Amino acid sequence: MSDSPDSDILENPTNDHVYNADQLGQLKGLEAVRKKPGMYIGGTDERALHHCVSEVLDNSVDEHLAGHCSRIEVNIHVDGSISIRDNGRGIPVDINKESGLPGVELVLTTLHSGGKYGQGGYKFSGGTHGVGAKCVNAVSEWFEVEISREGQLHHMRFERGKTVKKLDVIGKARGTGTYITFKPDPEIFRETTVFVAERIAQRLRELAFLNSGLEIVFLDERPANAKPETFFYRNGVEEFVRQLNQGKTALHPEPIRITKINTEPIDDKPAEIHVEVVLQYNDSYNDQVLCYTNTIHNPDGGTHLSGFRSALTRAINQFAKSNNLLKDKDPQITGDDVREGLAAVISIKHSDPKFESQTKVKLLSPEVERIVGSASYEGLMKHFEISPQLAKRIIDKCLNAARAREAARKARETIRKGALSGGGLPGKLADCSERDPALTELYIVEGDSAGGSAKQGRDRRYQAILPLRGKLINSEKAQLAKVLDNQEIRTLITAIGTGIGNGEDDSAFKGERARYHKVILMTDADVDGSHIRTLLLTFLYRQMRGLFDLGYVYIAQPPLYKIKRKKREQYVDNDEQLNRILRELGSEDVVLTRLKDGHVFAPAQIDQIVEHLASLEKLGTSVTRHGASLPDYLEAHDRETHALPRYLARIRTGNDERHEFLRDEAARADFVAAYDLDADAGEPLLPSSENAEQNAAQSADAALNAAPDALAQAETQAVPAAVDAPPSSSAAPAVNAPRTRVTLHEIFESAEMAKLLKAIADIGLDIRRFTATPEARFVITENPGQKSESKTELFAPLDIVAHIRTLGRKGLTIQRYKGLGEMNPKQLFETTMDPEKRRLLKVSINDAAKADALFTLLMGDEVPPRRQFIEDNALNVQYLDV
Repeated sequence: MSDSPDSDILENPTNDHVYNADQLGQLKGLEAVRKKPGMYIGGTDERALHHCVSEVLDNSVDEHLAGHCSRIEVNIHVDGSISIRDNGRGIPVDINKESGLPGVELVLTTLHSGGKYGQGGYKFSGGTHGVGAKCVNAVSEWFEVEISREGQLHHMRFERGKTVKKLDVIGKARGTGTYITFKPDPEIFRETTVFVAERIAQRLRELAFLNSGLEIVFLDERPANAKPETFFYRNGVEEFVRQLNQGKTALHPEPIRITKINTEPIDDKPAEIHVEVVLQYNDSYNDQVLCYTNTIHNPDGGTHLSGFRSALTRAINQFAKSNNLLKDKDPQITGDDVREGLAAVISIKHSDPKFESQTKVKLLSPEVERIVGSASYEGLMKHFEISPQLAKRIIDKCLNAARAREAARKARETIRKGALSGGGLPGKLADCSERDPALTELYIVEGDSAGGSAKQGRDRRYQAILPLRGKLINSEKAQLAKVLDNQEIRTLITAIGTGIGNGEDDSAFKGERARYHKVILMTDADVDGSHIRTLLLTFLYRQMRGLFDLGYVYIAQPPLYKIKRKKREQYVDNDEQLNRILRELGSEDVVLTRLKDGHVFAPAQIDQIVEHLASLEKLGTSVTRHGASLPDYLEAHDRETHALPRYLARIRTGNDERHEFLRDEAARADFVAAYDLDADAGEPLLPSSENAEQNAAQSADAALNAAPDALAQAETQAVPAAVDAPPSSSAAPAVNAPRTRVTLHEIFESAEMAKLLKAIADIGLDIRRFTATPEARFVITENPGQKSESKTELFAPLDIVAHIRTLGRKGLTIQRYKGLGEMNPKQLFETTMDPEKRRLLKVSINDAAKADALFTLLMGDEVPPRRQFIEDNALNVQYLDV
């Protein structure tokens, strides 16, 4: 035998490297999802985090597509969890014969299970693989579901995909629906577990557009002044396209709408495909075509997009030739030309779609290309025949686009030849010595002054500096040929090296030629800097969008503040860091004493106490937003387990209001029964003791108050309901008696607050009472043993963190940091350019529709929409530079 290591393994069956059946393993249940989340939800980053929301949300939308759901509510809670409620049929709770499990447990714990495999539950659905909701369950720290069916409210709880509370009935239910709440697991989503409200709101808006008649209410509870936002569109996709064209001038006032239903079998199997295409041309130079399958956004397009594009080009060329609208000297109209200034939405509903992956970014169903292409061509030709003037306006625009394309091609060729001759790179570019693009960075700096500091402070091995003088041309308003005449733009294109364009010609953008894999925009934190950064982003988005797709575009994050106290000087990145520093400074050189026994806390313990109390305050906004006292709520914690009440009842009679804290589902069920409330739906349920005449009067009163009541319920989360008499009253109330309204709210943050209470109790702080007492309970001594020593008596635990913040501001100078020029080269490198210390904001196009609309709004020709945007957002500006 050979002496090779391989032969040893073959000869020695006890060798550790033997490969046999014992080395094979099997992941059971949802373990596979937790081991390989990227396979199921596309990764563990922010995009994957929000994909989890879509997976649960799409199930509710599928109920709407099936004709059983008219309203969806989505709430982001202060503790980072999110809930989605619908009034659909509710997940089945009866026992599945094959598995022996309740239906809800089956679909939330067993991969490839559900009602979307042709059993007749759904004709169209976004879910096709049977893995969506159970994947979310698997990657959640905890996951709860409440189901209203057949007059009963059912509840079940999971933690990291495992059942911790079996299905149980916790109350009565008059309506039907599903209510899911989950909190992402930081063990899976290590990058971030914070939901971005704008991203979710945009998805909800899309769904409301694509599903006319569906009402979606969204509330982000994290801001102190949170208000609900309602999305509802009667004309659906047509209103969607009109919104895409906001801030632009439409070539034709009414969008073109094309619909078709195809029922031809596919592969000898019954199939049904609904096609809806809505398009409208505008006077801009960019196109925006959004594709959806069963309301799921397909950002990479697919067969429906290719079918539409080819049909659009063919229809416009065919009509132009048939009606002699093209002259011999006119350039040929290409696909790029017919898409200039086009806003379109392609929405299909397919009974059996095929996607590229579980994340459904691209549709692969081959039959769709033919069906969408045929419907689009026939529909466009019909509209052109009916309205030849409309066709002529569109063809004229396409011809102008073709002429501009030729001019831009010549300009690009000039730039390319310039880069290949005469030294190539622009003189103002301070290049780096490294030649591997994966290791290099290009800083695009505002002005020669900051550029000079950046050149002196940089690491010359891998950091290149390109200073740009003045403000760039606005590429949103100008044609490409004129944009390419701008010297700063030509310099930028040459330095990056990719070429420009998002079309299909030979001179289009080529990402593999990028000379740097980090293109970093570094501008001042003032109005001019923001304007220049927006101009740069506009150009890159319109002409080098591939840089965003490759993940090469970043924004430098100079520090926001500079703070000074005595000899200490520090740069601060954001407000959260500033607050943390204030707490740290306030904790320096202080002594915290517990008065009942004179116990003195160690400095490290003081830091922990202050951090925990600050977190309690933040989470406590979920209680105070409903009018309750946070100290009262915290005082209701269990002295042994530190568990806090899960529910808050708000009882209002006239101008009087009181609150009750309900510890768990059992207490909630008793409260609901006592007040005869509807446990799940949120509509008034009158006490059964009232007579028919009074019922009718109260129903009329409820109708008159429907709008404000609905708003009040939307502003609060969970299980609102109303009655007109307290539970102890069996007789009809007096005619002029004040009305009593009861709303019930779930405090999702109770578990997180309980953890903090336990941590504080373990340190030794007295938390038996959170409300203030007449006698002092704690003393903070500032500068102990010195002449400036001072003592402050505190009467409640939360007073500690408030007083520490006050101490932190003593003698502190806080400077709002604005310009890069305020730092010397060394400081600029240390704070903004040093890879070990800097913060870079990566720019990604998560929502092309929103990005396009925002660029048009801020940089386009229409002034009134921009003015409205400024007025709407003025109060949200934290710092205004005038």
